[in-house]
Amino acid sequence: MDKKVKASITSTDRILATCGVTLAAAAAFFPWYVFFNEDKFGVTTPNFDMTRDLPHTGPKEVFSVSPLAMVNRNKDDRPDIPPLPFDPLTTATVSDSGKERQNNIAAREEQPFPGHGSNYRLLHVANGRALIEDSAGMYMVKVGSVLPDNTKLAKIEQRDGRWVIVTSNGEIYENESH
Repeated sequence: MDKKVKASITSTDRILATCGVTLAAAAAFFPWYVFFNEDKFGVTTPNFDMTRDLPHTGPKEVFSVSPLAMVNRNKDDRPDIPPLPFDPLTTATVSDSGKERQNNIAAREEQPFPGHGSNYRLLHVANGRALIEDSAGMYMVKVGSVLPDNTKLAKIEQRDGRWVIVTSNGEIYENESH
């Protein structure tokens, strides 16, 4: 009886393996069949040779309008709907944080952006663009570009024969190579 169990497992495994190989072969060859028989699987375009021009007629007037689109402009036909009564129940509170915020605006404006004081190195200038580098990477920037420290590039200019970039907070970075 032990041999029958092993024989049935072996034959079941063979049948499953044969089905798997057959399915894999069909999946591998089907795209090629479609490629070589494109006329059976391709997109068919309609033939417009049998069309004819329609006679030119003017536009027709609209005679049926959706009832939802109709506006009743007669005040006498409108039902009088009274306004909803005022609800005196307070459902929220108002904090005083707005007053504190007004007092702290000046202090908050002086706070530097995260990453402020980034040390850039100007590598190259060409065609109105500058290649700069900092510890995070290299950047191609032009006038008006936002730099990684959230300042903007204000100017790219040449001073004493060397290229210089000026940021919106007034920092100046010179090209170290000439």
